[in-house]
Amino acid sequence: MLRKIRTVAALVCFLAVTAMFLDFSGVLHHYFGWIAKMQFFPAVMATNFVIVAFVLLVTLLFGRFYCSILCPMGVMQDGFNFIARKVKKDRFHFIRENRWLRYPLLVLFVVLLILGLNGIAILIAPYSAYGRIATNLLQPVYVWINNIFAGIAERHESYAFYEVDVWVKSGTSLIVAAVTLVVVAFLSLRRGRTWCSTVCPVGTVLGLVSRFSMFKPVIDVDKCKNCHKCVHNCKASCIDIENHRIDYSRCVACMDCIDSCKFGALEYRNSHFRINPSAVEVKQEETVDESKRRFLVTSAMVAGAAALSAQEKKVDGGLAVIEDKQIPHRDLPLKPAGSISLKNFSTRCTGCQLCVSECPNKVLRPSDKLETLMQPEMSYERGFCRPECTRCSEVCPAGAIRPITREEKTNIHIGFAVVVPDNCLPYRDGVQCGNCARHCPVEAILMVPKDKAANPDDPATVKIPAVNTDKCIGCGACEYLCPSRPFSAIYVNGREIHI
Repeated sequence: MLRKIRTVAALVCFLAVTAMFLDFSGVLHHYFGWIAKMQFFPAVMATNFVIVAFVLLVTLLFGRFYCSILCPMGVMQDGFNFIARKVKKDRFHFIRENRWLRYPLLVLFVVLLILGLNGIAILIAPYSAYGRIATNLLQPVYVWINNIFAGIAERHESYAFYEVDVWVKSGTSLIVAAVTLVVVAFLSLRRGRTWCSTVCPVGTVLGLVSRFSMFKPVIDVDKCKNCHKCVHNCKASCIDIENHRIDYSRCVACMDCIDSCKFGALEYRNSHFRINPSAVEVKQEETVDESKRRFLVTSAMVAGAAALSAQEKKVDGGLAVIEDKQIPHRDLPLKPAGSISLKNFSTRCTGCQLCVSECPNKVLRPSDKLETLMQPEMSYERGFCRPECTRCSEVCPAGAIRPITREEKTNIHIGFAVVVPDNCLPYRDGVQCGNCARHCPVEAILMVPKDKAANPDDPATVKIPAVNTDKCIGCGACEYLCPSRPFSAIYVNGREIHI
């Protein structure tokens, strides 16, 4: 029964998290956003001590239920294990803890966070890794299927579905997501939860806590027949049946071992009340001091890190191909309103890309720069950041984008527009345009005579754009709607600190 309850709860949480990443309508995060905020690493980066304390307390009481229920990467591994079990049953065996790789990886992860190299550290963060897989690999498939239904519905004069562009937001992020999926699938199909027990930094931290958990699977030596059935079904490969020991730092409380034991030798109970003390258990007690020291050191490091921390081509009316816009060089990158500053964003962002998958304006895409690898940044080739849209601030679980209202957003200056005369039609060709000024939502762009001596009221006077940088909020409407291609005649530079 425990295994069934755990399986149902894990499946519900996994489907809810996945649906959030696939959803482009912006509806589901209102219902399932709490699951994203319950993720351990984003909660640490958001300094959400309530969630961090809750996860640690649950782990201390009941073991690593977080890894087997709430973590989407853990549940995905269980899915691969389920497939592998259909091919070969009883395929696992006990493997000793790989300390020489497990703990150095955790230390490296924390050091990278302290140094501000989040883009590299998040490569092995579980929620972030799954988010990239869902955003880059699963969402395009989901959108393609949606577009098929939209085409069918449109032919029947129904608009229950609507088409959405499918495009590669970042080649680097796509490759990283594909490689991560292949690696996790390979490890899961061969060795079960190797990623959780060796690679994952969250799993290692929670593993140190779960050594001292109150309730855990316990082996009754008198009832055990050494049939190895529990060992062959343990995805974490943490049951040493020869010595009647369980490595609780790797056990994810999946209950598979209890379900497989036909002799009732395994029970999930309060481990502090032992039925059959043995020399093996005494030996385990001797190692507690070392584990406690490692746990305290690791907790301090984590706390320190948290503190420092293919579409068809468009054509015009004459069927001439409209050239796609290219990303201009920006002196400073653009970050969403609510980020406060570039430093705050890069320090807190976990690169889960939930905001990228949720952005309805197509302005967020993962960065390819090494120092901010896979962290979202803004660009305006496919749309602009509408002042009334605050969806990215609503879904961010890590505090990299703080929640803001629509009124607040219209007063936050994330960047300022810069005119490139060589690309501007009035500058270059001496013809009228003014598209940027007409569409600026805050009226930060004025059209002034190109020739200062000309009459500004004369309709024939050629006018050029002039930007009031104090009023410009950096929404990018001017850049997106500029007719010049492939580079706009006006582009937006980011601000280091949003004002």
